[in-house]
Amino acid sequence: MLDNNHRSINYLRLSVTDRCNLRCIYCMPEEGIQFLPHDEILSYEEMLHVVRLCVQSGIRKVRLTGGEPLVRKGILSFIEKLCRTEGLEEISLTTNGVLLKDMARDLKRCGICRINISMDSLKEEKFSKITRRDFYREVWEGIDEAQRVGFSPIKLNVVAMKGVNDDEILDFARLTLKKPYHVRFIEMMPVGEKNAWTSDTFLSTREILGKIRSLGSLKPVGTGPLDGPAQRYILEGALGEIGLIGALSHHFCETCNRLRLTADGHLRGCLFSDRERDIKTPLRENKGDDCALDIIRETIMNKPKDHGMNVNKPKKCVRSMNSIGG
Repeated sequence: MLDNNHRSINYLRLSVTDRCNLRCIYCMPEEGIQFLPHDEILSYEEMLHVVRLCVQSGIRKVRLTGGEPLVRKGILSFIEKLCRTEGLEEISLTTNGVLLKDMARDLKRCGICRINISMDSLKEEKFSKITRRDFYREVWEGIDEAQRVGFSPIKLNVVAMKGVNDDEILDFARLTLKKPYHVRFIEMMPVGEKNAWTSDTFLSTREILGKIRSLGSLKPVGTGPLDGPAQRYILEGALGEIGLIGALSHHFCETCNRLRLTADGHLRGCLFSDRERDIKTPLRENKGDDCALDIIRETIMNKPKDHGMNVNKPKKCVRSMNSIGG
């Protein structure tokens, strides 16, 4: 389905929970936040219902997010049903990897085709400072297990922060020379009122790319119709690849194909816009599929042309990242 700016919207990011077992500095304050009451979260049945309606409206890819999706009870049974949804061509998962070791084989069996794992440092002590938790070894055991059971490619998401982990950019890039990982460098984004974003910690994808070029020539990689916004490259002789996601410095709004469904049942056309539509209430009031389809299609049609932000105008959206869905 095309929106009012002639973009094909075929990708749904579905947040299954706002809860998480980490407290990353770019997502939550150290003391945590007030999580949503359980009865405000969509049930799995409601999520499946909305997904089926989204498929009718042109969605072909779903990525499960959170919070941390693997902390929600019954997640494997839900994924198994989701993967049987007629019309979906791709179902993937973003996780922090803490619980992945014990669940990787079942996730593969259920039908998850690709996994993104958050990994913001290759140094155990720094990892603990960024996440405020001591799960470095568990995450790497999860990554190893995901590779062992056949997930390919495995994407590592690195939120790049000046003065925090920018000294590891080349180490992450070198990983792709030895391992078939797809390392994604993501600009830190001003999402949530208590987000720690400042111009002092902001590191642009242009700066990141400049560092990586010192390792050798980079060959651009093409993208497909269901792919996300990463600029993709391969270092000469590498087994893996490098991606750059520059939401602030390198706007990709004109090609954005995403719709978002929050865990509490609100549809959003843009991560950075606080404009959203409540689809949960009409569902629970039995207003019917036509009403829900109208909400989905109106959200798609009215998807903002752009997020209206740049490095010099970093307005923070009100919702936190764990509430919207990473």
